Amino acid sequence: MTRPLVSVVVPNYNYAASLELCLRAMREQTYRPIELIMVDDGSTDDSVAVAERLGVRVVHTGRNMGVAGARNLGAARTRGEILVFVDSDVAAYPDAVEVAVGMLAENPRLGAVCSIHDPEPLIRDSLVEEYRALQYYYWTASSEGPISFLFPALVAMRRSVFDEVGPFNTRLRETEEVDYGHRLTQRYDMVLTTAMRSRHDHDDRLFTLLRKLFRRGRARVPLYARRKRFARGFETSNRAGGSLAALAAVVTLPAVALGPAGAVLPVLALAVSILADLGMYRFVLRRRGPLFLLYYGTVHFVVNVTIAAGVVAGVAQWFCSARFRRLYDSELLVRPSATGEATT
Repeated sequence: MTRPLVSVVVPNYNYAASLELCLRAMREQTYRPIELIMVDDGSTDDSVAVAERLGVRVVHTGRNMGVAGARNLGAARTRGEILVFVDSDVAAYPDAVEVAVGMLAENPRLGAVCSIHDPEPLIRDSLVEEYRALQYYYWTASSEGPISFLFPALVAMRRSVFDEVGPFNTRLRETEEVDYGHRLTQRYDMVLTTAMRSRHDHDDRLFTLLRKLFRRGRARVPLYARRKRFARGFETSNRAGGSLAALAAVVTLPAVALGPAGAVLPVLALAVSILADLGMYRFVLRRRGPLFLLYYGTVHFVVNVTIAAGVVAGVAQWFCSARFRRLYDSELLVRPSATGEATT
């Protein structure tokens, strides 16, 4: 029996440091047949030279379109029955594609299979990256199973599903995955699984991570305001409450000057924030010990405050901007042609 061709699309913008690991991992997949392309989104580093040295086909966007546009162009330039999108800072395990294709074949209702990254980063650069790898792993692994929040860093889907659901929204630079997952799960199931494994080169600088999380928190507001509920998987009401409690601890901190009674509010808010992620803290303690947990807890508190601040900023923008409220309107989607030009 002929196996379906898998088209692997690697969107890339200035990730030369991890790109070789990503491309080599895809070339070493146990599944065959595979076609592999790297879509370069206007990189200014030597990403293109890395791909060409490995003999990987390179497609150029011509200008920086963002990861959504790069994925769309890659899909338009390939011909496989199965599409696999893998970010250039992710290295898949050798059987990742094999596992995903098998799961899709077993269940016609399954629209997409998403990978869970290991708790160890692909490249160890900093303690911030160690934090992020553990935090991201715990939040994803505890959400394993049916989801409505797409994890596009390594995801497999049938081309027919991609064509039916439509392209990634190129207007969304930070939250295209939440929007796409919402659209896909209106018609199909989607799962997050540890059976499809990978390693991720997470952000290694705190400011870079915080800026990304702030923007994502802000940009999610219009979608969640419309849906009136959180996506299934990863972002939960409990975790949202923990972030808001961390922000409340900061906002009420000046009350400490009023004496012991004034300290009750920030202490209570901090306790609520910790309890919201108590299982995660226990996980980190078991893996890394109390000293790293102290560092981890401090960084996670800052992360929680940043996420909540982004949401507050998004709420304010939602009230003030009609354009922001329409950020996820489906009629504003554009479809890519094989040449990379956008069509409505």
